[in-house]
Amino acid sequence: MAERDRRTQREPGTAPWSREELQEIREGLLAHFDAEARDLPWRDSPDPYRILVSEVMSQQTRLETVVPYYRRWMERFPELTDLAAAQEEEVLALWQGLGYYSRARNLRAAAREVAQRYGGRIPDREEELQTLPGVGPYTAGAVASIAFGRPVPAVDGNVRRVLARLRDEPAPSPPMLRAWAGALVDPDRPGDFNQALMELGASVCTPRSPDCPRCPLRRHCAGRKAGRAEDLPARRPRGPVPHTHARVVVLRVSTDGTDRYLLRRRPPHGLLARMWEFPEEGFLSAGPDDAGGLGVLDDAGDAEAVPGARLEPVEHLFSHRRITYHPRLLELPPPPPAIADSSGEGDLFRWIHDGELEELPLPVAQRRILTMVRSGPGPGG
Repeated sequence: MAERDRRTQREPGTAPWSREELQEIREGLLAHFDAEARDLPWRDSPDPYRILVSEVMSQQTRLETVVPYYRRWMERFPELTDLAAAQEEEVLALWQGLGYYSRARNLRAAAREVAQRYGGRIPDREEELQTLPGVGPYTAGAVASIAFGRPVPAVDGNVRRVLARLRDEPAPSPPMLRAWAGALVDPDRPGDFNQALMELGASVCTPRSPDCPRCPLRRHCAGRKAGRAEDLPARRPRGPVPHTHARVVVLRVSTDGTDRYLLRRRPPHGLLARMWEFPEEGFLSAGPDDAGGLGVLDDAGDAEAVPGARLEPVEHLFSHRRITYHPRLLELPPPPPAIADSSGEGDLFRWIHDGELEELPLPVAQRRILTMVRSGPGPGG
């Protein structure tokens, strides 16, 4: 009876675990982390800027993918002031391939705000961190705990899964998750504890086939005891992913062995904002009622009569839609048709030398199209 009373004694305001259970969970998880933690470059230093970059990059992206991007980023922007002074186009070019490009824009905007409002020092409290562009509760908690030792929770998708199984809860609400994570976090090693929870979800308490025998929390896992850990949390139903098609034209002009391509910079808002791409057919011809057309194909003659080649379709899956690009390469005789340049916030079209393309932020699908064009036959092929 005494043992039961002792085990059910709760820390004030931290139900549903007893003091002994909390101690066992913390000690077991931290011991597992100390023995099994992956060697990641941002774990070499508690520098808040490095932690912020790693956390933003890791949102919705596997750490194995993040590591090379992080290393290149730190080579180019080793200090927060370097990022704050960078041009957006350079930042996007370095980020290309990681997806969710708003993260890169927000990271640069956050660096600029820290430089202006906080004298270049990242704030150490959750409340202040969440005022920065792109920093939500999870990122704020991760930076505050890892970089500054604040005993606050950090709940990402991995932590949500671990906690749902630990409590045998199929649909835990955000306040519920934050309360549980806040109760569990180790006051002496909050940053390590939060990383340990995330890593447990990534490597042991995985969405499919969790490795329960290897889990340091298995004695406390109500979902495992109920025999339904793998079914937790309940998966949210997904609707059909919209599928659209885009007819893309790669216009190339070759002069003295140098290729130039016509590219369009997308508008400043929406999908792939301010990134560059090969234009769709509708932008390249101008009918009587088409004030936005460039008339390039009109100047070049009938598009069907221009020497060129249809390329293999390129399919790309975004987070909320699927697009199949149908590219066509058209070789135009020099000189390149004139394009009215614009420095406004709308579409911008420009003839760009092949050698400059590596410095521009091109989405993954556009890079694949460019690779096909470069590997194909030369002019007139």
